[in-house]
Amino acid sequence: MPEDADIKDLELLSIIGFDGNAVKGLRVHPDGENILYPFGTKVAIQNIYSREHKYLEGHTNLISSVAISTSGKYVGSGQINHMGFQAAVMVWDYETLQCIFKHDSHKVRVENVQISVCENFIISLGGRDDANVVVFDFTTGDAICGTFSSNLNAGDAVTIGAMNTRNLCFVTGGVYTLKFWTLDPKNKSVLGEDVLMGKIRRKITCIEVEKFDEFVWCGTSTGDIMKVKTNLDKDNLQNSYPKSTPFLIGCFAKYPSNNKKKKTIEPELWVVGVRSIVLWKEGHMIVGSGDGTVDLVKQQPFVISKLEKSASHQLATPTAPLFVVLKSCHVGGFVTSMQILPSKTQLIVGTMSCEMHVVELDTFNTTLYATCHTQPIYSLAFPRDYSDVFATASKNDVRVWSVSRSKELLRISVPNFTCTTVIFSPNGKSILTGWNDGNIRAFTPQSGRLMFTMINAHNKGVTAIAMTSDCNKLVSGGVEGQVRIWEMRCQNRILLAVLKEHKGPVSSIDISPDDREAVSASSDGTCIIWDIVKCARLAILFSSSLFMCAKYHPNGYQLVTTGTNRQLGYWETFDGSLVREIEGSKSSALNSLDISQNGEYMVTGGNDQYVKLWRYKEGYVTHVGLGHGAAISSVKLSSDMKVLVSCSVDGAIFIWKTPIEKEEEKVVTTPPRISSPKREEKLEEISPEQTVQSENNAEEDRHNGTSKSSSKSSVQSRKSSAASSPKDAQSRKSSASKSPSECASKCTCPDE
Repeated sequence: MPEDADIKDLELLSIIGFDGNAVKGLRVHPDGENILYPFGTKVAIQNIYSREHKYLEGHTNLISSVAISTSGKYVGSGQINHMGFQAAVMVWDYETLQCIFKHDSHKVRVENVQISVCENFIISLGGRDDANVVVFDFTTGDAICGTFSSNLNAGDAVTIGAMNTRNLCFVTGGVYTLKFWTLDPKNKSVLGEDVLMGKIRRKITCIEVEKFDEFVWCGTSTGDIMKVKTNLDKDNLQNSYPKSTPFLIGCFAKYPSNNKKKKTIEPELWVVGVRSIVLWKEGHMIVGSGDGTVDLVKQQPFVISKLEKSASHQLATPTAPLFVVLKSCHVGGFVTSMQILPSKTQLIVGTMSCEMHVVELDTFNTTLYATCHTQPIYSLAFPRDYSDVFATASKNDVRVWSVSRSKELLRISVPNFTCTTVIFSPNGKSILTGWNDGNIRAFTPQSGRLMFTMINAHNKGVTAIAMTSDCNKLVSGGVEGQVRIWEMRCQNRILLAVLKEHKGPVSSIDISPDDREAVSASSDGTCIIWDIVKCARLAILFSSSLFMCAKYHPNGYQLVTTGTNRQLGYWETFDGSLVREIEGSKSSALNSLDISQNGEYMVTGGNDQYVKLWRYKEGYVTHVGLGHGAAISSVKLSSDMKVLVSCSVDGAIFIWKTPIEKEEEKVVTTPPRISSPKREEKLEEISPEQTVQSENNAEEDRHNGTSKSSSKSSVQSRKSSAASSPKDAQSRKSSASKSPSECASKCTCPDE
């Protein structure tokens, strides 16, 4: 790159990502306009209304806990680290986004962090390998105390509850342990006192303290809620020591929904335990459970005389009914975080399914606010002539997203299998996917209905697929190293050739613009150019690298490769000779590559977490995109070259605005495509209001003419008011038209 030229930053349009595994990770800022949540190695700050993002950067691994001070001035966070290494706790200034304090007193993992009400102390709880509770004064940097969080005869503490009126008090709970702590900053010590619970044993999952610190509510994995009296002096808020030992009042659950007339009332427990508690109005509480149920409950008067007087009964079932369910809803996943928005009319819920839901407190109707993949994203694809949607492939599902609104439009689920590659057919009538079970499945783009399944397309799993522009041929690659060429007919798919030259898994396949050649990249250190008409090898490219991606230039005369050697290789397609090599990264492998339609730009992404936009001929970087918290697995440019999308192994999707100005005369035209007159689903017809849930059987596998199989796929489509209108989409132009009789005899696309 010229020395006088500056590398600019790519403009970030939106981000799709949320780590729902962190307990109490989703936080609402007191300003009422922003939410905070863990996002890989960063803490994301997102405006609720404009969805603009800012980041707190500094952690080296996944973030496990997030806390906000009472005024919202400070943000605390803790992380997970590798075995044997220290895990950092950091405190940030919310306005400047700068780290003002950091300590590494915990080993391997930080379970939870809290900031005291006086906004001077950061309280952190170590994980199983550490088992310490540590308190620092982050305004001075002094360590206040550090001690074991539980007794030797108890398990590990996992959660913290800070008091609302006293600076020096907090509560920790975990496996068979619940302790009340009082700090002594002058003597740099802490006094821990076990809560009297008798013979009751519970695994505490969450803690909420009432407004005036009189009672503490603890959710348990059993499915009930413990109520603890702190015995703090109401009249003297300066006294941080309880007048007597805190004790357990009782373990309470719900009144049964089907309340039949019985002599004794058996309480109903929350399924998979109580995972989050929000104290709302006086006597009202919102409870989130592990099965995804969110209940608004009201406390009933607790009368001891109503309980069985038998001692054996009390020891066997110590839970008493206390809560009456007023309203209930289901968010479809393990609840990890809940907070009421400042409007006091809505509740935001975070789940382990990496989804955010907004619950209307008046009606308890739920709206999906944000969602993302829960597993690494392996592949990304844009339709050929439509830039407002794209598809991503991950474990268990394939999803279609709206670019303009960053919303999920369609979810195609195939449980227990991993989709390794996804493409749109050039005519836009199907979504073709490759899976680790060796099958290639095609779905309709509007409803997600299963069109057909190519059973056992590869023995050890499909890793790459590509289709010619006329939709007549499909080229696929597998883990075993084979490249297979298929003829796509209306009623069946015919295997034309099996090419067995690769010795390692095929990582990428791309077809030349004239549809006569294809290049396959493999981790065996070779790229092979194939003649897909004669089904023969034309040239082979060698390099001391594990090739990750290969892409044809739109003119068809050159191709570019990326791999673990950190180089961008330019190769001649005529004889397979290396033209030049450019250093694509200074530190790590390049995993993905894409070239713009006009052939003047290309984009790369790799393990260094940088998205780089290059000038193709000049071979230098013009723009860099920063923000990913994990290795980038795939990058793609839209057909209009206005949008760039990148995805990473942590499940995050970044949508960038490109500085490329499209010039129509420079766009390389593709061969004409034959369209079928049959009414079929198209990308432009995807409705933002659709709600589809269906189950289909795969059509018969006609490769051998005798074997039959079926594959069930469940399709879930989420409502998205933010999805783009299908009327605004530009209709695809058909360059050739056929009569119905001709198309019946020569159909070029899969039949639905």
